[in-house]
Amino acid sequence: MFIVAPLIRAHLIKNRDLIMNEAKHINGFMKLLMKHHNTGIKWTGAEKHELKQYLKRLAAYVPALFLFLLPGGLLLLPVLAEIMDRRKISRDGSGA
Repeated sequence: MFIVAPLIRAHLIKNRDLIMNEAKHINGFMKLLMKHHNTGIKWTGAEKHELKQYLKRLAAYVPALFLFLLPGGLLLLPVLAEIMDRRKISRDGSGA
């Protein structure tokens, strides 16, 4: 899986603007996605299920997100949270 992560990361970065635009239309998605990244608190089973439902909706628009719907795909959620972290742009100025 560690070999696949850089490929997924590159694909998500390429589609970041589209993902962000669609995610803005889903209430609560970004807050829930960033929960683990911002607070260090793990997602509960119910939250993982909710994230999976959000990802199903987003996968209709961004095929790269389909990977998260595969068995074991939720293990990649921290990668998605890192890619989608908007604060990173202001921290280091690079945006990637």
